[in-house]
Amino acid sequence: MDTENTHGRGAGEHDSQLREEATRLWRKAALVTPMAIRAVATLRIADHLADGPRTARELGEAVGAEPEPLERVLRHLVNEDIFTLEDGRFGLTGMGSALRTNHPWSRLGWISDRGAIGRSDLSLAELASALRTGETAYRRYFRSTFWDDLSADSDLAASFEELMGARMVEHARNLSGMYGWGSLTDVVDVGGGNGTLLAVLLGRFPRLRGTVLDLEGPARTARETFRYAGLDDRADAVAGSFFDPLPPGRDAYLLCWVLHDWDDDSALAILRRCAEAAGPTGQVLVAEYGGDDRQVTEVDVRMLAYFNGRERGAEGLSALAAEAGLCLAGEHSLHGITLTEFTVGRPE
Repeated sequence: MDTENTHGRGAGEHDSQLREEATRLWRKAALVTPMAIRAVATLRIADHLADGPRTARELGEAVGAEPEPLERVLRHLVNEDIFTLEDGRFGLTGMGSALRTNHPWSRLGWISDRGAIGRSDLSLAELASALRTGETAYRRYFRSTFWDDLSADSDLAASFEELMGARMVEHARNLSGMYGWGSLTDVVDVGGGNGTLLAVLLGRFPRLRGTVLDLEGPARTARETFRYAGLDDRADAVAGSFFDPLPPGRDAYLLCWVLHDWDDDSALAILRRCAEAAGPTGQVLVAEYGGDDRQVTEVDVRMLAYFNGRERGAEGLSALAAEAGLCLAGEHSLHGITLTEFTVGRPE
């Protein structure tokens, strides 16, 4: 038996495996492609290709970019199946079309650094330093907080409201079928943004009335949402903070993708305000991501970087709610969403 050749083959196969794993790691870590996509998203390149292919010079003139370096970036993204290239003219692939403003599943607002989320993702460059110091990556990168920046910049605030509203459109139909909303008469959507979720619930359940509580900008937009939907007689929005006392005595208080934005102390303070307002007869309903571990862990790191918030899971959420005087009353999961019911001091 030729043990030397056998060992040589084994060593060669092992080395090949190591090389393949190192290559896979590099593909996951390399920033060239994601940053190139973000650059063309910020320049709105896809919108200028909606009517057909164009040259790099034509695109450069349209978006205010130098044609030669732009062409180099576009050529790379041709290899990544974002754009096509034929006879010197760039066009859109199906995947690249999702960078258009009017695409039904557009990801432009999430990626462009002109928007609140795309801009905030830049702070992930400070994640290693943030892990050492305990600061948020966002504060280290921008020398401010996410919420302070939204308060200071109306365009950023508007982009955030729009993105959160669009996300809620995706989730509202699922949430409306996950709980017996028809048994309620009056709810408060705490931190309810532009009113999208509440409008869907009130549209489906005609006996239901509701109020959005959020900061002045989102509350103003929510009133417009209700007016446009013809729900003025059953819906309202009030400006306020969920760290202050909430409108008391309603059947239920909703917290939809609110708590994961906050550290434990802040989330506990929000839950206590909800418990205080709900009293002995009301409920507190919390919607967060659940199910798809890859999605949950990705969002968890983003929450860590932006706010020092976190995805808590059923056990962590229930423990926090118990500190606020709330007892678990039920849990419903569907399509990556978990809706958890709590009552005040009375387990069911």
